Amino acid sequence: MTAHDKKRIFATSRIGDAAENRLREQGYELEVFQGPGAPPKTLIVEKVKSGIGALITTLRDKIDAEVFEAGKGTLKVVAQIAVGFDNINRADANKYKIPFTNTADVLTEATAEFGFFMMGMLARKMYASEKLVREQTWPSWHPFLPFLGDEVTGKTIAIIGTGRIGLAMIKKCAGFDMNILCYDPAYQNHEYVAAIQETMDLRHARGIQREKTSIKYVELEKALRDADYVSIHVPLLREGETDTPTFHFINEKTLKMMKSTAYLINTSRGPVVDEKALAKAIMENVIAGAALDVFEKEPLPPDSPLLNPEIADRCRVFHHFASGAKITRLDVDPNKGMAGRTAQAVIDVLENNYEGDPAKMPYVVNKEAFAKK
Repeated sequence: MTAHDKKRIFATSRIGDAAENRLREQGYELEVFQGPGAPPKTLIVEKVKSGIGALITTLRDKIDAEVFEAGKGTLKVVAQIAVGFDNINRADANKYKIPFTNTADVLTEATAEFGFFMMGMLARKMYASEKLVREQTWPSWHPFLPFLGDEVTGKTIAIIGTGRIGLAMIKKCAGFDMNILCYDPAYQNHEYVAAIQETMDLRHARGIQREKTSIKYVELEKALRDADYVSIHVPLLREGETDTPTFHFINEKTLKMMKSTAYLINTSRGPVVDEKALAKAIMENVIAGAALDVFEKEPLPPDSPLLNPEIADRCRVFHHFASGAKITRLDVDPNKGMAGRTAQAVIDVLENNYEGDPAKMPYVVNKEAFAKK
């Protein structure tokens, strides 16, 4: 690998002017696939084989042994502009000793915020209301006709998965005087939950909220059976990868555990939800509705059952947009923006920051491949 190769970067997507300019100002030769679609894998392999030092990727790009083999001896880092990395084969990355990075933390609040907004839009039937107005089918003001929405304030929400985004969602729900049921088979933050309960108790004691509210960890079945809203915040884990797989975690069986008046919100990963089972459950009024920002296949195919016009008012769908806010996506500050964190991750590896040890670099995911034995 020559010094020139080390300075070459290929990005499979635009990451914004500010972050791209930072890399160029740092002396890197940056080539960007302009998109907006994803480049074919053959092009990614070709660029890696040409001797680039860094590859910037998105969730759309399959990064596996073929890519790592093409970059043998030259590729030093794969930097993902996303918190998820389902598209990157971790075992292959470890085998080839290539660190890969992600952008955790900076999208936590934006994603939780959007999840909360999705819940509110769905529950209060905002789509149906706007449709009435736009189509000029709103007859007149009436106390309860043509329909009413459901309140969020004072209701019970089940938070499935209490990692960063799940905890951020809890914080927002507490502000709306909601009772909160938490479920996570792998990670439980009892200290955070206790702090939220203290806050709830103080708000009630000071007259800020009328009713006492509570938060606690419960078993999955209780969370699903008792919740008015179920919000999903788990990673995608398949059979064989873990003792607690989440592929099709929400399925016909778990949907039937929910109240018929309950709503499902998913901002985690598409394959966590069995979409056919969900569409069927909404059609048959097993649950009241759902709002999703992620899907098993993206973009959502035109024949997806989720696009059935008969459930359009009860099944809201968005274009993987939960973290799609200006600061979160584009800010060059690695403490604020995904783009800035991606650029800094590349710089850390290529410039041997942190003593050149990927295990010490904050944005490297597969630190285990570089741990000292």
